[in-house]
Amino acid sequence: MKAIHNKLKIGATWLACMMSAPLVAQDQPRSEPITIGTSYPVSTQDADRRINVVTPAGYSEDETAYPLIVVLDAGLNQDFFLTLGMERWNQLWGRSAPAIFVGVQTVDRQRELLPPTSDEEESARYPTAGNSAAFRAWLADKVLPLVRENYRTDGRAFLIGESAAGHFVIETWVDQPDMFDGYAALSPSLQWNDQALSLRFAGMTDEARPPLFLSLADEGGATEEGVLRLASASDACFADRRETLVHATTLHGLFPEALQYLLPTEADWLEEYGLTLDCEIGAGSGQEAD
Repeated sequence: MKAIHNKLKIGATWLACMMSAPLVAQDQPRSEPITIGTSYPVSTQDADRRINVVTPAGYSEDETAYPLIVVLDAGLNQDFFLTLGMERWNQLWGRSAPAIFVGVQTVDRQRELLPPTSDEEESARYPTAGNSAAFRAWLADKVLPLVRENYRTDGRAFLIGESAAGHFVIETWVDQPDMFDGYAALSPSLQWNDQALSLRFAGMTDEARPPLFLSLADEGGATEEGVLRLASASDACFADRRETLVHATTLHGLFPEALQYLLPTEADWLEEYGLTLDCEIGAGSGQEAD
């Protein structure tokens, strides 16, 4: 009898829970998904990845066309949320002009973002490195057309990258400057291949190039030498943050300024709130590495 009683008690409890469940549900607010953009599955160099696109506030309200901000290493598990958040924050304050955010996911960063190296230590550490030219061609032939076909753009596009992606930005600026209308290289890995890229640029003849925002943190060594050489040989707007930033905080500290330089606004309140642009044209003059 006791066993039957327990079964009846359990059954009654279950029935009461089932009957009360709809009432509990009715007391909950209706949920809605948060949709912030569109993700396009694509593939290159035998690897699947995504292009993540977010339009600026008010995009659907009129027919305004916008520039593109192409951010490297911006997969959902990479720098997408960080850089998108800073870009939206810039727009909120009028620190940089509205743009269509294009986050490009990388899979094998050294393979996709760096050129070949003759340095044996680098080759041993990153055996797949060296396909930056192919990745650049893919951006030009597939990614930019994809976005331009699906969104209202004003024809302009800007490229931003940090560390190895910063080297890719500089390499693009040097070899195919007309591919983008402006560039930002944050703490670029210019130590790569015995500083070959900055050395090659220093020996090139002068020619007009799009604006370049270039920064340096506390990297020191060959990275510092390469960045200073490039800064001194170019008209880049150079943000020297060796005393205030480390490599790990470069993106956090300078992405908003890079956007401010590339997409300036006429906002007259930025200085009042400390939202100033702290980079100087030709600031590397006289600091060239030996």
